[in-house]
Amino acid sequence: MMRKTISNSLIAATLGLGSLAAQAQVQITEWLYNTSEFIEFTNLGSTAVDFSGWSFDDDSRLAGVVNLSGFGLVGAGESVILAESDAADFRAAWGLAASVKVIGNNGTNLGRADEINLFDGAGQLVDRLTYGDQARGTVRADTRSGNPLSLADLQQTTPTRWVLASDGDAFGSRLSLDGGIGNPGQFALAVPEPSSYALLIGGLALLAGVARRRAK
Repeated sequence: MMRKTISNSLIAATLGLGSLAAQAQVQITEWLYNTSEFIEFTNLGSTAVDFSGWSFDDDSRLAGVVNLSGFGLVGAGESVILAESDAADFRAAWGLAASVKVIGNNGTNLGRADEINLFDGAGQLVDRLTYGDQARGTVRADTRSGNPLSLADLQQTTPTRWVLASDGDAFGSRLSLDGGIGNPGQFALAVPEPSSYALLIGGLALLAGVARRRAK
């Protein structure tokens, strides 16, 4: 069946119908470790979010470990990148424009079975992704990035329904100069033909009422 890409503007507009706080609409939307390691965060809300004081940590779950203030104001639908390599080198490897916000030289590296924690300026958990590769039913994103197939998949703390990127896939994935495959810098979902968009949009009203991923 023919597949298309849903634009960031459609995602932002539909999620904007909900009453969730702006920071709660920032989600972990892609990750890759080992080869060309990076984490992508996307503002899926309808208003910009100020990342001043925001931070990242892995499975130690401590706010303030890696400062994300350098992202500044992240607009609706905008994706930003935390990378292991230098920011300029990362952009060159993936062919990204200078306008894509990248914080490089991340020393809190991800491992084969690890966790991604995103905290806001008050130190509150915004989003968490806990993966464990095939042994725990999740993808092994060591050379190819992990991507959600639907907005509902973003509600998963353990990404069991996420899939690996492949060169030229519906997410717009490509091969980087250092051997990784992914689509950092622009979040997109592979969705059915436009005739099914109405079902997707209708379902978002329900998603807006679902509690965000939180620590149990």
